Amino acid sequence: MKDYIEQRAVELAEYILENSATVRAAAKKFHISKSTVHKDVAERLVKINPELAAKVHEVLLENKAERHIRGGLATREKYLRAKGQIIQKQERKL
Repeated sequence: MKDYIEQRAVELAEYILENSATVRAAAKKFHISKSTVHKDVAERLVKINPELAAKVHEVLLENKAERHIRGGLATREKYLRAKGQIIQKQERKL
């Protein structure tokens, strides 16, 4: 594996851990596809640093468990905005 790919996988993992970021957020931050992020943290990182991979896996599982809640909040905000009601963005710590 090329050095820059290993370095990117570790940087992605650290970003995800520090920010409890989703795959989508990490992809946007690093300007790469969600598929690349997922492959880096789910496959490549296990070979590079298994301990870090396990920690990232926990965050990704937590995000996966919460995504239906985030989706519902986003839909609610969308329709409230469409009705012309101004709402404050809620902090999305679940």
